[in-house]
Amino acid sequence: MDLQKLERELEIIYETLLKHESSADSIAASVHPQYRSSAKNLYRYLLLRSMDIRKLQNDLSEIGISSLGTGAGYVYENISNALKLVKLLNGKTWERNGDLEALGFVGSKNLLMDHANDLFASDHGERDTEIMVTMPDEAATDKKLIKKLRSAGMGIARLNLSHGNEALWKKILNKIKAVSKESDSPIHIYMDLPGPKIRISNIYLKNDTGKAWDTVPFVKIGKGDKLLLIKHNSPHVSGSHKKTIAPKETILVEVSLPQIIDNLKKGQAVFFDDGAIEAKVLGITQDTASLVVKKSHKKKLRTGKGINLPDTHLNLPSLTPEDVQLLPFISANADLMGYSFVRNAKDVAILYEELDKLGDKDTGVVFKIENRAAFENLPAILFSAMKRPKIGVMIARGDLAVEIGFERISEVQNQILWFCEAAQIPVIWATQVLDTMAKKGMATRAEISDATISAQAECVMLNKGPFIVEATKTLKNVLKRMEAHSQKSKKTLRALKVAKTGLKNIHKDFPVK
Repeated sequence: MDLQKLERELEIIYETLLKHESSADSIAASVHPQYRSSAKNLYRYLLLRSMDIRKLQNDLSEIGISSLGTGAGYVYENISNALKLVKLLNGKTWERNGDLEALGFVGSKNLLMDHANDLFASDHGERDTEIMVTMPDEAATDKKLIKKLRSAGMGIARLNLSHGNEALWKKILNKIKAVSKESDSPIHIYMDLPGPKIRISNIYLKNDTGKAWDTVPFVKIGKGDKLLLIKHNSPHVSGSHKKTIAPKETILVEVSLPQIIDNLKKGQAVFFDDGAIEAKVLGITQDTASLVVKKSHKKKLRTGKGINLPDTHLNLPSLTPEDVQLLPFISANADLMGYSFVRNAKDVAILYEELDKLGDKDTGVVFKIENRAAFENLPAILFSAMKRPKIGVMIARGDLAVEIGFERISEVQNQILWFCEAAQIPVIWATQVLDTMAKKGMATRAEISDATISAQAECVMLNKGPFIVEATKTLKNVLKRMEAHSQKSKKTLRALKVAKTGLKNIHKDFPVK
């Protein structure tokens, strides 16, 4: 092995960090004081992950020196120590630049723990993985259910404000507060902002006469079927055009947000029902989009199901008027909130501006990474998020898998974990964790394996179901077993596109002063 060459390769990385330290300082100056060290480290991590150092890692491992694969939280310290050891092997003494603020392994670990304890309002001396459970409607009247969930390990109760109303939410909150008081063990409240709902509002089929359209709750669907996306009150199903616009075999699908039709383009993909049905845009008119079904893993298309548009730039607000109306209720009643449909740094600023208007400086904010744009803009989102002290990231794996492709979800969720580790930002692992067990009472082998991986996050979210208490107990048991030996495994550091793009675009949002 050529130790001189290895030394030079490490020097190039070290010098790259020093060269860009003014940029790291500039970004760090714009964030909350609690996150300044984290912002610097995240920027250094972006620099590191814009390089392909897999060969270097192998060489370092060969001589028993850190391979750099587990040092996301303390980049400068890790690179410096590796370089110092290689120089010693080459008979040289060397000290790193001591003027640079740098976290070590212990400092990084403690800072992440402090941030997690702040966000989840915990007083743990050590970091236990939190369990968040989505509240079913029956929690409004069944205090025993909440007691059982608390005993099973739930520390955070989630209210999804996409469903129900304020009267229902208040009843659930009252029951949670009562259980917290009786057990002298607080249950913290998380509320999800609804965000823009892109769903199927109605489905129309020609009736037997072929002269009018009937609404139906579902329609049988298969490869090659034609769909026509329409807006509310479309002339296709009312008025003078209803007999002539579409042939009898075409299925009319009314969408909840008409703007999406304006944003679609020919050739783009449209997914329904969490990706179970895939269609392609054949053509666009002023108020319609014609589609053909390319794949169908379900035999029926139903009203109320979600729509994903991974190829489409949607001109939709991340924070809807409904969300803004809900913010005072959330600020008054929640410990932390989930921000849906965030896509870029500008979306972060919009929410923070509304919270500032309310004088809310304390409610934690969790950014849900659930679409392709959010993942691609993750560095800018994290830097912008750091302007408040209580922040987190939720990996919303259901929507994200549809958006970026099921074959990529494992890779992408790991990359999100790495970036958040570099930023010392707590992560919530969400979507379909022990889902079969919560619904049917027995977990699949794959679900148990997935639950063990979730121990890498600071919090794991469970959805509701008839067997949710049993699922919570199982998850608690799995996490307890894994926490003793769940240090993140060694990673090979190929260059990441999201890191390169993040570095290229970051100064648009954070200009160097």
